[in-house]
Amino acid sequence: MAHCAFSPSLIVVGTAKIHSKVLIIGGGPAGSASAYWLAMRGVDVTVLEKKTFPRDKTCGDGLTPRSVAQLEAMGLSDFLATKHRYIGLRSVAFGRTMELAWPRHHDFPNYGFVVTRHDLDEAVAENSADKGANYLFGHEVTGVSLNSDSSIEHLEVKENSSGDRMLFSADYYVVADGANSRIGRALGAARNRDEPIGLAIRGYHSSPRHDDQYIESKLDLRDEKNSVVPGYGWIFPLGDGRVNVGIGMLTNQDRWKNFNTTHALERYIEQAPSYWGLSEKTELTTPTGGKLPMGFSIDPKSGPNFVLIGDSAASINPFNGEGISYGYETGRIAADLISDAIDADDRAKLGLYVSVLDKRYANYYRLGRRFVKLIADPRILSLSVWAGMHSEPLMKEVVKIMANLMPTEKKGVAERAIDQAIRLVDLARA
Repeated sequence: MAHCAFSPSLIVVGTAKIHSKVLIIGGGPAGSASAYWLAMRGVDVTVLEKKTFPRDKTCGDGLTPRSVAQLEAMGLSDFLATKHRYIGLRSVAFGRTMELAWPRHHDFPNYGFVVTRHDLDEAVAENSADKGANYLFGHEVTGVSLNSDSSIEHLEVKENSSGDRMLFSADYYVVADGANSRIGRALGAARNRDEPIGLAIRGYHSSPRHDDQYIESKLDLRDEKNSVVPGYGWIFPLGDGRVNVGIGMLTNQDRWKNFNTTHALERYIEQAPSYWGLSEKTELTTPTGGKLPMGFSIDPKSGPNFVLIGDSAASINPFNGEGISYGYETGRIAADLISDAIDADDRAKLGLYVSVLDKRYANYYRLGRRFVKLIADPRILSLSVWAGMHSEPLMKEVVKIMANLMPTEKKGVAERAIDQAIRLVDLARA
Protein backbone atom coordinates (compact mmCIF):
# COMPACT_ATOMS: atom_id res chain seq x y z
CA MET A 1 0.00 0.00 0.00
CA ALA A 2 1.41 3.37 -1.03
CA HIS A 3 0.93 6.48 1.08
CA CYS A 4 0.70 10.07 -0.08
CA ALA A 5 0.53 12.47 2.86
CA PHE A 6 0.29 16.24 2.73
CA SER A 7 1.28 16.60 6.40
CA PRO A 8 4.54 14.90 7.47
CA SER A 9 3.49 15.12 11.13
CA LEU A 10 0.23 13.26 10.57
CA ILE A 11 -0.62 10.90 13.44
CA VAL A 12 -3.67 8.65 13.20
CA VAL A 13 -4.88 7.27 16.50
CA GLY A 14 -6.47 3.83 16.15
CA THR A 15 -7.36 1.97 12.98
CA ALA A 16 -11.12 2.34 12.81
CA LYS A 17 -12.38 3.69 9.49
CA ILE A 18 -15.53 5.62 8.74
CA HIS A 19 -17.00 4.10 5.60
CA SER A 20 -19.37 5.50 2.99
CA LYS A 21 -20.37 4.03 -0.32
CA VAL A 22 -19.13 7.21 -2.01
CA LEU A 23 -16.82 9.90 -0.63
CA ILE A 24 -16.71 13.29 -2.33
CA ILE A 25 -13.76 15.55 -1.58
CA GLY A 26 -14.97 19.12 -1.91
CA GLY A 27 -18.40 20.69 -1.55
CA GLY A 28 -18.24 23.33 -4.30
CA PRO A 29 -20.30 23.28 -7.50
CA ALA A 30 -18.99 19.98 -8.87
CA GLY A 31 -18.91 18.12 -5.57
CA SER A 32 -22.36 19.22 -4.45
CA ALA A 33 -23.91 18.47 -7.83
CA SER A 34 -22.45 14.98 -7.71
CA ALA A 35 -23.73 14.57 -4.15
CA TYR A 36 -27.21 15.65 -5.20
CA TRP A 37 -27.54 13.18 -8.06
CA LEU A 38 -26.09 10.32 -6.01
CA ALA A 39 -28.42 11.05 -3.08
CA MET A 40 -31.38 11.23 -5.44
CA ARG A 41 -30.62 7.63 -6.44
CA GLY A 42 -30.44 6.55 -2.81
CA VAL A 43 -26.66 6.18 -2.67
CA ASP A 44 -24.87 6.56 0.67
CA VAL A 45 -22.69 9.61 -0.02
CA THR A 46 -20.52 11.76 2.24
CA VAL A 47 -18.98 15.11 1.29
CA LEU A 48 -15.74 16.18 2.99
CA GLU A 49 -15.37 19.96 2.77
CA LYS A 50 -12.45 21.69 4.46
CA LYS A 51 -14.22 25.05 4.74
CA THR A 52 -17.38 25.95 6.61
CA PHE A 53 -20.26 27.38 4.58
CA PRO A 54 -21.16 30.03 3.72
CA ARG A 55 -17.75 31.14 2.53
CA ASP A 56 -16.47 33.56 -0.07
CA LYS A 57 -14.98 32.23 -3.30
CA THR A 58 -13.16 34.08 -6.06
CA CYS A 59 -15.47 33.94 -9.08
CA GLY A 60 -17.21 36.15 -11.60
CA ASP A 61 -20.57 35.03 -10.11
CA GLY A 62 -22.26 34.93 -13.52
CA LEU A 63 -24.50 31.94 -14.16
CA THR A 64 -24.94 31.28 -17.87
CA PRO A 65 -27.93 29.40 -19.31
CA ARG A 66 -25.92 26.15 -19.05
CA SER A 67 -25.51 26.66 -15.29
CA VAL A 68 -29.12 27.67 -14.84
CA ALA A 69 -30.31 24.51 -16.60
CA GLN A 70 -28.37 22.35 -14.14
CA LEU A 71 -29.55 24.31 -11.10
CA GLU A 72 -33.16 24.14 -12.19
CA ALA A 73 -32.79 20.39 -12.75
CA MET A 74 -31.62 20.14 -9.13
CA GLY A 75 -34.80 21.86 -7.94
CA LEU A 76 -33.28 25.27 -7.21
CA SER A 77 -35.62 27.43 -9.29
CA ASP A 78 -37.13 29.08 -6.19
CA PHE A 79 -33.66 30.00 -4.92
CA LEU A 80 -32.71 31.50 -8.29
CA ALA A 81 -35.93 33.51 -8.36
CA THR A 82 -34.60 35.51 -5.37
CA LYS A 83 -31.46 36.52 -7.30
CA HIS A 84 -30.70 39.00 -10.06
CA ARG A 85 -31.76 37.74 -13.47
CA TYR A 86 -30.20 39.03 -16.68
CA ILE A 87 -31.10 38.44 -20.32
CA GLY A 88 -27.89 38.71 -22.29
CA LEU A 89 -24.39 40.02 -22.86
CA ARG A 90 -23.34 43.59 -23.59
CA SER A 91 -20.09 43.57 -25.57
CA VAL A 92 -17.86 46.65 -25.50
CA ALA A 93 -14.81 47.07 -27.75
CA PHE A 94 -13.15 49.56 -30.10
CA GLY A 95 -15.56 52.31 -29.09
CA ARG A 96 -18.63 50.28 -29.98
CA THR A 97 -21.30 48.67 -27.78
CA MET A 98 -23.56 45.79 -28.72
CA GLU A 99 -26.32 44.17 -26.62
CA LEU A 100 -26.89 40.51 -27.42
CA ALA A 101 -29.73 38.53 -25.88
CA TRP A 102 -29.08 34.91 -24.97
CA PRO A 103 -30.21 32.68 -27.85
CA ARG A 104 -33.19 30.39 -27.63
CA HIS A 105 -32.11 26.77 -27.25
CA HIS A 106 -33.90 23.46 -26.90
CA ASP A 107 -31.92 22.43 -23.81
CA PHE A 108 -31.14 25.72 -22.06
CA PRO A 109 -33.11 28.79 -20.94
CA ASN A 110 -32.50 32.17 -22.55
CA TYR A 111 -31.60 33.91 -19.29
CA GLY A 112 -28.97 33.79 -16.60
CA PHE A 113 -28.45 34.95 -13.02
CA VAL A 114 -25.70 36.67 -11.09
CA VAL A 115 -25.23 35.03 -7.69
CA THR A 116 -22.28 35.24 -5.32
CA ARG A 117 -20.57 31.95 -4.57
CA HIS A 118 -21.09 32.81 -0.90
CA ASP A 119 -24.83 32.29 -1.45
CA LEU A 120 -24.80 29.84 -4.33
CA ASP A 121 -22.55 27.11 -2.95
CA GLU A 122 -24.34 27.09 0.39
CA ALA A 123 -27.72 26.78 -1.34
CA VAL A 124 -26.59 23.89 -3.56
CA ALA A 125 -24.99 22.08 -0.61
CA GLU A 126 -28.11 22.51 1.55
CA ASN A 127 -30.24 21.24 -1.31
CA SER A 128 -28.07 18.14 -1.67
CA ALA A 129 -28.11 17.55 2.08
CA ASP A 130 -31.91 17.77 2.03
CA LYS A 131 -31.88 14.86 -0.43
CA GLY A 132 -29.77 12.73 1.90
CA ALA A 133 -26.13 13.63 1.21
CA ASN A 134 -24.04 13.75 4.38
CA TYR A 135 -21.86 16.87 4.66
CA LEU A 136 -18.89 17.14 6.99
CA PHE A 137 -17.70 20.75 6.95
CA GLY A 138 -14.35 21.70 8.41
CA HIS A 139 -12.95 18.28 7.46
CA GLU A 140 -9.71 18.48 5.49
CA VAL A 141 -8.16 15.55 3.67
CA THR A 142 -4.50 15.46 4.73
CA GLY A 143 -3.37 12.22 3.13
CA VAL A 144 -4.28 9.54 0.62
CA SER A 145 -3.35 5.87 0.91
CA LEU A 146 -3.26 3.86 -2.31
CA ASN A 147 -3.48 0.17 -3.04
CA SER A 148 -1.03 -1.60 -5.37
CA ASP A 149 -3.43 -1.14 -8.30
CA SER A 150 -3.47 2.67 -7.73
CA SER A 151 -6.98 2.61 -6.30
CA ILE A 152 -7.63 4.63 -3.15
CA GLU A 153 -7.50 2.53 0.01
CA HIS A 154 -8.49 5.29 2.43
CA LEU A 155 -8.24 9.00 3.16
CA GLU A 156 -6.65 10.58 6.21
CA VAL A 157 -8.79 13.45 7.44
CA LYS A 158 -8.38 16.21 10.02
CA GLU A 159 -11.32 17.85 11.74
CA ASN A 160 -10.08 21.43 11.69
CA SER A 161 -11.80 22.83 14.78
CA SER A 162 -10.70 20.05 17.14
CA GLY A 163 -7.61 18.77 15.36
CA ASP A 164 -8.95 15.22 15.58
CA ARG A 165 -7.60 12.78 12.98
CA MET A 166 -9.60 9.97 11.41
CA LEU A 167 -9.66 7.59 8.47
CA PHE A 168 -12.37 7.56 5.82
CA SER A 169 -12.87 4.86 3.22
CA ALA A 170 -15.34 4.28 0.40
CA ASP A 171 -16.10 2.06 -2.53
CA TYR A 172 -15.89 5.09 -4.84
CA TYR A 173 -14.24 8.48 -4.54
CA VAL A 174 -15.03 11.75 -6.31
CA VAL A 175 -12.26 14.36 -6.33
CA ALA A 176 -13.73 17.87 -6.41
CA ASP A 177 -11.24 19.96 -4.45
CA GLY A 178 -10.80 22.67 -7.04
CA ALA A 179 -8.29 24.11 -9.47
CA ASN A 180 -5.29 23.54 -7.20
CA SER A 181 -6.37 19.98 -6.45
CA ARG A 182 -3.95 18.52 -3.93
CA ILE A 183 -5.83 15.24 -3.99
CA GLY A 184 -5.57 15.05 -7.75
CA ARG A 185 -1.83 15.60 -7.58
CA ALA A 186 -1.52 12.90 -4.93
CA LEU A 187 -3.29 10.55 -7.34
CA GLY A 188 -0.83 11.37 -10.12
CA ALA A 189 -2.92 13.90 -12.02
CA ALA A 190 -0.92 16.67 -13.67
CA ARG A 191 -1.63 19.56 -16.02
CA ASN A 192 -0.29 19.61 -19.55
CA ARG A 193 1.59 22.91 -19.41
CA ASP A 194 1.30 23.40 -23.16
CA GLU A 195 -2.45 23.77 -22.79
CA PRO A 196 -4.34 26.97 -21.86
CA ILE A 197 -4.56 28.42 -18.40
CA GLY A 198 -6.77 31.22 -17.15
CA LEU A 199 -5.64 34.11 -14.97
CA ALA A 200 -8.48 35.96 -13.24
CA ILE A 201 -9.03 38.61 -10.59
CA ARG A 202 -12.22 40.22 -9.31
CA GLY A 203 -13.62 42.54 -6.68
CA TYR A 204 -16.97 44.05 -5.67
CA HIS A 205 -18.02 47.65 -6.20
CA SER A 206 -21.12 49.65 -5.46
CA SER A 207 -22.82 50.91 -8.61
CA PRO A 208 -25.99 52.79 -9.59
CA ARG A 209 -26.42 50.25 -12.38
CA HIS A 210 -26.41 47.23 -10.06
CA ASP A 211 -29.68 45.92 -11.53
CA ASP A 212 -28.73 46.09 -15.22
CA GLN A 213 -30.44 43.48 -17.40
CA TYR A 214 -27.17 42.68 -19.17
CA ILE A 215 -23.83 41.46 -17.99
CA GLU A 216 -21.04 43.41 -19.65
CA SER A 217 -17.78 42.26 -21.21
CA LYS A 218 -14.95 44.39 -22.57
CA LEU A 219 -13.36 42.47 -25.41
CA ASP A 220 -10.39 44.75 -26.14
CA LEU A 221 -8.66 44.57 -22.78
CA ARG A 222 -5.43 46.60 -22.77
CA ASP A 223 -1.99 46.39 -21.20
CA GLU A 224 0.02 49.34 -19.86
CA LYS A 225 1.13 50.17 -23.43
CA ASN A 226 -2.49 50.21 -24.62
CA SER A 227 -2.01 47.01 -26.65
CA VAL A 228 -4.83 44.46 -26.80
CA VAL A 229 -4.20 41.37 -24.66
CA PRO A 230 -5.85 37.90 -24.85
CA GLY A 231 -8.59 38.27 -22.31
CA TYR A 232 -11.59 40.35 -21.34
CA GLY A 233 -12.96 42.51 -18.59
CA TRP A 234 -16.35 42.00 -17.01
CA ILE A 235 -18.94 43.83 -14.96
CA PHE A 236 -21.70 41.59 -13.63
CA PRO A 237 -24.61 43.29 -11.80
CA LEU A 238 -25.81 41.56 -8.63
CA GLY A 239 -29.03 43.55 -8.18
CA ASP A 240 -28.30 44.35 -4.53
CA GLY A 241 -26.30 47.55 -4.94
CA ARG A 242 -23.14 45.72 -5.99
CA VAL A 243 -21.43 44.68 -9.20
CA ASN A 244 -18.74 42.05 -9.64
CA VAL A 245 -15.85 43.62 -11.57
CA GLY A 246 -12.98 41.57 -12.90
CA ILE A 247 -10.66 40.61 -15.72
CA GLY A 248 -9.68 37.24 -17.14
CA MET A 249 -6.72 36.21 -19.27
CA LEU A 250 -6.89 33.15 -21.50
CA THR A 251 -3.46 32.02 -22.60
CA ASN A 252 -0.98 29.23 -23.08
CA GLN A 253 2.10 31.36 -23.69
CA ASP A 254 4.73 32.23 -21.10
CA ARG A 255 4.82 35.88 -22.13
CA TRP A 256 1.31 36.36 -20.74
CA LYS A 257 1.59 34.19 -17.62
CA ASN A 258 3.34 36.93 -15.64
CA PHE A 259 0.83 39.56 -16.74
CA ASN A 260 0.00 41.86 -13.80
CA THR A 261 -3.74 41.29 -13.42
CA THR A 262 -4.02 43.69 -10.46
CA HIS A 263 -2.76 46.63 -12.50
CA ALA A 264 -4.89 45.56 -15.46
CA LEU A 265 -8.00 45.51 -13.25
CA GLU A 266 -7.17 49.01 -11.99
CA ARG A 267 -6.88 50.26 -15.58
CA TYR A 268 -10.13 48.58 -16.53
CA ILE A 269 -12.00 50.21 -13.65
CA GLU A 270 -10.58 53.63 -14.58
CA GLN A 271 -11.71 53.18 -18.20
CA ALA A 272 -15.08 51.50 -17.55
CA PRO A 273 -18.14 53.23 -19.07
CA SER A 274 -19.22 56.13 -16.86
CA TYR A 275 -22.73 54.76 -16.41
CA TRP A 276 -21.33 52.15 -13.97
CA GLY A 277 -20.01 54.92 -11.72
CA LEU A 278 -16.89 52.97 -10.75
CA SER A 279 -13.87 54.41 -8.97
CA GLU A 280 -11.51 53.67 -6.09
CA LYS A 281 -14.17 55.06 -3.77
CA THR A 282 -16.79 52.51 -4.88
CA GLU A 283 -14.57 49.50 -4.10
CA LEU A 284 -16.17 47.30 -1.44
CA THR A 285 -13.64 44.45 -1.25
CA THR A 286 -9.97 43.91 -1.98
CA PRO A 287 -9.66 42.12 -5.32
CA THR A 288 -8.70 38.44 -5.24
CA GLY A 289 -7.67 36.12 -8.03
CA GLY A 290 -5.92 32.96 -9.12
CA LYS A 291 -4.95 30.60 -11.92
CA LEU A 292 -7.43 28.24 -13.56
CA PRO A 293 -6.54 25.18 -15.65
CA MET A 294 -8.80 24.86 -18.69
CA GLY A 295 -9.81 22.56 -21.50
CA PHE A 296 -9.56 19.24 -19.60
CA SER A 297 -5.78 19.72 -19.62
CA ILE A 298 -5.32 17.52 -16.52
CA ASP A 299 -4.66 13.77 -16.75
CA PRO A 300 -5.44 11.19 -15.65
CA LYS A 301 -9.02 12.13 -14.82
CA SER A 302 -9.97 8.76 -13.38
CA GLY A 303 -8.57 5.65 -11.74
CA PRO A 304 -9.81 2.26 -10.57
CA ASN A 305 -12.21 3.69 -7.96
CA PHE A 306 -12.06 7.46 -8.38
CA VAL A 307 -12.84 10.29 -10.81
CA LEU A 308 -11.84 13.94 -10.97
CA ILE A 309 -14.59 16.46 -11.71
CA GLY A 310 -15.01 20.20 -12.18
CA ASP A 311 -11.96 22.41 -11.79
CA SER A 312 -10.01 19.43 -10.42
CA ALA A 313 -10.28 17.95 -13.93
CA ALA A 314 -9.63 21.33 -15.63
CA SER A 315 -13.16 21.30 -17.04
CA ILE A 316 -13.21 25.10 -17.51
CA ASN A 317 -14.28 26.29 -20.97
CA PRO A 318 -11.19 27.64 -22.77
CA PHE A 319 -13.32 29.91 -24.96
CA ASN A 320 -14.53 32.07 -22.07
CA GLY A 321 -13.14 30.81 -18.74
CA GLU A 322 -16.55 29.61 -17.51
CA GLY A 323 -16.29 26.84 -14.95
CA ILE A 324 -19.46 26.58 -12.87
CA SER A 325 -21.71 24.93 -15.46
CA TYR A 326 -19.05 22.35 -16.31
CA GLY A 327 -18.60 21.62 -12.62
CA TYR A 328 -22.30 20.84 -12.35
CA GLU A 329 -22.27 18.81 -15.55
CA THR A 330 -19.18 16.71 -14.78
CA GLY A 331 -20.48 16.14 -11.25
CA ARG A 332 -23.70 14.77 -12.68
CA ILE A 333 -21.85 12.58 -15.20
CA ALA A 334 -19.72 11.12 -12.41
CA ALA A 335 -22.79 10.47 -10.25
CA ASP A 336 -24.57 8.66 -13.07
CA LEU A 337 -21.60 6.39 -13.77
CA ILE A 338 -20.99 5.62 -10.11
CA SER A 339 -24.66 4.84 -9.60
CA ASP A 340 -24.59 2.49 -12.58
CA ALA A 341 -21.45 0.81 -11.27
CA ILE A 342 -23.07 0.30 -7.87
CA ASP A 343 -26.25 -1.09 -9.40
CA ALA A 344 -24.27 -3.51 -11.56
CA ASP A 345 -21.73 -4.26 -8.82
CA ASP A 346 -19.10 -3.60 -11.47
CA ARG A 347 -16.38 -1.07 -10.67
CA ALA A 348 -15.11 -1.30 -14.24
CA LYS A 349 -18.03 0.87 -15.38
CA LEU A 350 -16.17 3.83 -13.90
CA GLY A 351 -13.69 3.40 -16.73
CA LEU A 352 -16.28 4.91 -19.08
CA TYR A 353 -15.86 8.33 -17.47
CA VAL A 354 -13.20 9.68 -19.82
CA SER A 355 -14.96 8.39 -22.92
CA VAL A 356 -18.20 10.08 -21.81
CA LEU A 357 -16.32 13.36 -21.32
CA ASP A 358 -14.69 12.98 -24.73
CA LYS A 359 -17.99 12.33 -26.46
CA ARG A 360 -19.60 15.40 -24.92
CA TYR A 361 -16.76 17.92 -24.88
CA ALA A 362 -13.65 16.80 -26.81
CA ASN A 363 -14.33 18.46 -30.18
CA TYR A 364 -15.53 21.70 -28.64
CA TYR A 365 -12.65 21.95 -26.19
CA ARG A 366 -10.12 21.01 -28.85
CA LEU A 367 -11.28 24.01 -30.85
CA GLY A 368 -11.23 26.15 -27.71
CA ARG A 369 -7.61 25.27 -27.04
CA ARG A 370 -6.67 26.22 -30.60
CA PHE A 371 -8.68 29.43 -30.26
CA VAL A 372 -6.63 30.41 -27.20
CA LYS A 373 -3.40 29.80 -29.09
CA LEU A 374 -4.58 32.08 -31.88
CA ILE A 375 -5.71 35.00 -29.72
CA ALA A 376 -2.33 35.02 -28.00
CA ASP A 377 -1.31 36.98 -31.12
CA PRO A 378 -2.60 40.55 -30.49
CA ARG A 379 -2.96 41.22 -34.24
CA ILE A 380 -5.31 38.29 -34.75
CA LEU A 381 -7.22 39.11 -31.57
CA SER A 382 -7.69 42.74 -32.57
CA LEU A 383 -8.82 41.87 -36.08
CA SER A 384 -11.27 39.23 -34.82
CA VAL A 385 -12.84 41.48 -32.18
CA TRP A 386 -13.00 44.45 -34.57
CA ALA A 387 -14.77 42.34 -37.20
CA GLY A 388 -17.23 40.97 -34.68
CA MET A 389 -18.09 44.39 -33.27
CA HIS A 390 -18.99 45.57 -36.79
CA SER A 391 -21.42 42.72 -37.47
CA GLU A 392 -24.26 41.92 -35.09
CA PRO A 393 -25.19 38.65 -36.89
CA LEU A 394 -21.58 37.51 -36.55
CA MET A 395 -21.44 38.45 -32.88
CA LYS A 396 -24.65 36.55 -32.18
CA GLU A 397 -23.01 33.43 -33.58
CA VAL A 398 -19.82 34.13 -31.65
CA VAL A 399 -21.77 34.36 -28.38
CA LYS A 400 -23.42 31.01 -29.08
CA ILE A 401 -20.04 29.41 -29.70
CA MET A 402 -18.20 31.05 -26.80
CA ALA A 403 -20.91 30.09 -24.31
CA ASN A 404 -21.36 26.61 -25.86
CA LEU A 405 -24.98 27.32 -26.74
CA MET A 406 -25.04 26.16 -30.36
CA PRO A 407 -28.28 24.46 -31.37
CA THR A 408 -27.87 20.74 -30.71
CA GLU A 409 -28.95 19.73 -34.20
CA LYS A 410 -26.46 22.16 -35.77
CA LYS A 411 -23.58 21.76 -33.37
CA GLY A 412 -21.47 19.72 -35.75
CA VAL A 413 -21.86 22.38 -38.43
CA ALA A 414 -20.85 25.13 -36.01
CA GLU A 415 -17.80 23.19 -34.88
CA ARG A 416 -16.75 22.61 -38.48
CA ALA A 417 -17.14 26.32 -39.17
CA ILE A 418 -14.88 27.19 -36.23
CA ASP A 419 -12.37 24.59 -37.30
CA GLN A 420 -12.31 25.94 -40.86
CA ALA A 421 -11.83 29.50 -39.63
CA ILE A 422 -8.92 28.42 -37.48
CA ARG A 423 -7.38 26.55 -40.42
CA LEU A 424 -7.60 29.66 -42.59
CA VAL A 425 -5.89 31.78 -39.95
CA ASP A 426 -3.21 29.11 -39.51
CA LEU A 427 -2.55 29.20 -43.25
CA ALA A 428 -2.41 33.00 -43.25
CA ARG A 429 0.18 32.95 -40.48
CA ALA A 430 2.31 30.23 -42.09
